[in-house]
Amino acid sequence: MSITMDGKVKRWTAKRQSALVIEIIQGKTSVSEASRSYDLSPSEIEGWVEDAKRGMENSLRANPLDIHAQYEKQLKDLQEAYGEATLELRARKKLQALMEREDDN
Repeated sequence: MSITMDGKVKRWTAKRQSALVIEIIQGKTSVSEASRSYDLSPSEIEGWVEDAKRGMENSLRANPLDIHAQYEKQLKDLQEAYGEATLELRARKKLQALMEREDDN
């Protein structure tokens, strides 16, 4: 890896995270290599990459959203997903109860 950091980074600043994400995007390293080299979980690094992609997309918009608006949109999306998951869980429980009743008959 060409990041000029030793393998034992104690604090991952935004600057260090950015440098690592850029290397991943440029193909100089992979998530799995970085994970092993810096003792980070792949999901943590993938989260940084996703955050960078969202930030990049926003900065290239004709009318970029401010940070608060980005978080509000993300929160709304998560709340919708949570609501859908809750409805699905309730439907599955009702179906299971109906199937158990049919088995008892």
